[in-house]
Amino acid sequence: MDPNTPSERRPLIDPASPIHRWIPAIASGAVLLAVIVVGVVTSGGGGSSTAPTTTVNQIVTATTLAPVTKLPLTQTYGRGAAGPEIKLIQERLIELKFDPGLADGAFGERTQQAVWAFEALVMGVPGDQLTGKVDAAMWSRMQDPITIAPRRPDSTPNHTEIYLPQQVLVVFQGDKAVLITHISSGDNTEWCEVVTISPGERGNEEGTEPIEKGVCGLSWTPGGVFKYYRMVLGRRESQLGGMYNPVYFNYGIAVHGAHEVPDFPASHGCIRIPMHISDYYQTLVAKGDQVFVFDGVKEPEEYGAQVPRFNWPDPSYTTTTSTTTTLPKPTTTLPPVTTTTPAPPPVTTTTAVPPPA
Repeated sequence: MDPNTPSERRPLIDPASPIHRWIPAIASGAVLLAVIVVGVVTSGGGGSSTAPTTTVNQIVTATTLAPVTKLPLTQTYGRGAAGPEIKLIQERLIELKFDPGLADGAFGERTQQAVWAFEALVMGVPGDQLTGKVDAAMWSRMQDPITIAPRRPDSTPNHTEIYLPQQVLVVFQGDKAVLITHISSGDNTEWCEVVTISPGERGNEEGTEPIEKGVCGLSWTPGGVFKYYRMVLGRRESQLGGMYNPVYFNYGIAVHGAHEVPDFPASHGCIRIPMHISDYYQTLVAKGDQVFVFDGVKEPEEYGAQVPRFNWPDPSYTTTTSTTTTLPKPTTTLPPVTTTTPAPPPVTTTTAVPPPA
């Protein structure tokens, strides 16, 4: 099997583990589903006036006639904590398809990012109030038999939904969530930088070597309906910055791995995901899969395939470079000229040495 597939990478949970006491055995016919309306879905395309509407709550909780037995949590845990309780939290996050990395009992950055996604999507915590910590209330909710329903079930067989207000991405295969991850998208600010562009990227399409350019841009992730059209393995440099294992869906905008995925929008427009998730992300998606980007303002179908704001040349880039390169030359050439003139005296003494020999 491919070592990058999630089944190979994630630890198997021991059936004897206390985690399995949280969700009781469900007898046939004894299940009642709490029905959450996720909107009227049509098969129409982008821009249609009959675009689906989305409700905020898309969490489906199964309730049974038997009560759910839950393990208590006596204190709040955050980054830096370690122990068996953390391992149980990590195992439950993995079962719910939030990926904290290995269930090793250490509450690190990956676990914190998974908790951010759970806080935002399931607990409904606003982005500026995320804690990245698990308290008794969150732990109790985490033990409920919950699943995440797609907002767009009538799409391509597999599709991705990106929720910008929550900074969360969900990959669905069929109607089942196979990955839920924290993201960092565009922060809607203008910027000017000197960027490196790898061969084949926009602005260096025909090149064979990386080039540098001074460009300005708008850090904006447009809402809309798109499709994955290109995947590249490894590190790439583009006008939007460095990317790891990018999967492109809107011109230069891609879902890609990044070392920094903070709890707020911080990218130049791309969708940053944690590095350990980008290691296998391309095994979960395929070219042609639909990507729905929800911006919290309009439904994706109302935008259609909304084009991003393309970068433009930085007007100060050329002037800055030409001034810096010209100035050093006069200073470096003058000293060698002065030091070369006193050189003849040693030459005269050396010519006088051979005759006596």
